[in-house]
Amino acid sequence: MEASPEGTYVVAEVTRRGKLVYAEPYFTPGLPLLLEQRARSEVGLGDLVVVQPGRKRSRVERVLGRASRIEIVLEGLLVESGRRRRFETYERPAPSLEDRVDLRDLLTFTIDPETAEDFDDAISVREEGGGVRVFVHIADVSAYLPSGVPLDHGAAERAFSTYVPGNVAPMLPPELSEDACSLRPYQDRLCVTTEVLLDGEYRRGEPRFYRSLIRSDARLAYGQVERILSGNEQAAPGLAAALVLADRVSSGLRRRRFARGALRIERPELEFAFDGEGGVASARFQTEPRAHALIEDLMILANEAVAGLLAGRGREALFRVHDRPDPQSLMSLVAKLVALEVPTPPAPREGSLTPEEAEKLAASIAETVSEYVSRSGRGREAFPALVLRALKRARYDVRNLGHSGLASRAYCHFTSPIRRYPDVVCHRALLHELGLGDEVLPGDLEALADHCSAVEREASEVEFRADDICLAWLLDQRQRSEGPGERFSGEIIGLIDSGLFVRFGEVFEGFLPARRLVGDYFQLDPLGTALEGRRGGRHRLGDAIEVQVERIERDSGKVGLQPAGAPHPRKGGRR
Repeated sequence: MEASPEGTYVVAEVTRRGKLVYAEPYFTPGLPLLLEQRARSEVGLGDLVVVQPGRKRSRVERVLGRASRIEIVLEGLLVESGRRRRFETYERPAPSLEDRVDLRDLLTFTIDPETAEDFDDAISVREEGGGVRVFVHIADVSAYLPSGVPLDHGAAERAFSTYVPGNVAPMLPPELSEDACSLRPYQDRLCVTTEVLLDGEYRRGEPRFYRSLIRSDARLAYGQVERILSGNEQAAPGLAAALVLADRVSSGLRRRRFARGALRIERPELEFAFDGEGGVASARFQTEPRAHALIEDLMILANEAVAGLLAGRGREALFRVHDRPDPQSLMSLVAKLVALEVPTPPAPREGSLTPEEAEKLAASIAETVSEYVSRSGRGREAFPALVLRALKRARYDVRNLGHSGLASRAYCHFTSPIRRYPDVVCHRALLHELGLGDEVLPGDLEALADHCSAVEREASEVEFRADDICLAWLLDQRQRSEGPGERFSGEIIGLIDSGLFVRFGEVFEGFLPARRLVGDYFQLDPLGTALEGRRGGRHRLGDAIEVQVERIERDSGKVGLQPAGAPHPRKGGRR
């Protein structure tokens, strides 16, 4: 990484070569950087440091800590990726409580990950007549973030909070993200509330929107909610009843969403635990489907209600759009699934698909694949991912183009303004439209939409890389304790000309080079669904395979594999 005139920073590990002290770039390949003489007294060997490269010698800007501790490495990743930034000067206003609906007597609760510090949303539910009245309370960030101030411009530039295991680079400073705006329990908080009455069939009535004052009665974690709903944990009677009612509403909304053509693809997120000594203790995929679905479904309800009002009145905002799938991509997906012997719904002749038919076909394929995977246990990772890769990526746009994946005519992001700037824009647009605020929207919304879409991808890449690094650390610890020869059952989840990607040990992922597949010469088939050998061998997406770990690169998160039983597996990586 080269230094720019303004100064580019590199995260590096301090090493010694003879009498000279160097900093070896940790995340980005590069030549060791010779440190200034005075740095010798400031750093220790094995430290992870932030370095500004120079022509001859480089300067240490900051010592992060020991490179042998995972939390220090993850902080370094946030720094080098540019996601960790200084916040702009800011004087917090004292918002008025006038013209707010006082909902502090309404039973209200939040549901978030166990380790969450920023609570954007809270919910309340109550039965009413033959239906259910739902209240979705969202932190009123715009009350604390005036449009146009330096912090607002900085938040727009950052666009998103970036979450890595055990850490976050927030979009807003902690005094807002974790305190004033965060819907902490037992504390009065300012919100924008979406109130919707659902009838007995969970059809939505005309929503109401207003600024409110709430007080959360409980801060719940996903695991806790799952146990309460399953009858494995007691809760206060009123809270337990509210959770059961919210779960019933969630199920009803989800049934209606799938019935109208929403995609059924579930991709649980990874969760990590740490050992307190600088290592990774465990990793697992989320196992609280009802709790996660409960929050997701109610947030979708609020997002659609806000987007529907703004789009219906032709107002400017940042809509969350998901374009209809490309018919050619869908036909290619069907061909791949047929080659993999996965059932597919009837598809029309190539070239005859209209955009509307493509949308319906995508939903049908997702449903069929989900049912097949659940029934057969085959391709649990590979087949849903294959469907996702055939679809277009959701993005932000000033135009309301609908959300194909949700089968929604109008959708926006409104429910997470603490961590997403597009949500702040939608809050301001809604409040301005209702005459509840005089916030000014950014001048070039199209450019902001493109910027937010790009930053979202960049932040996601950092988060995925952080997960890979944590998994590599965990696997390295396991190899050290269990020995390097451990065999793993895995599933082929990806293929390229030079080899195959394998999910193994439930959570780990690695690459097995084709050259290590002895006894045959393998090439990728035209559809990209199998490596086929000249002598009849074949490795397909979704196939089971046994592997051993050959190499672990903790700094990059990459894992090299070899077939189980191959001789002389090599241990370790560069770090």
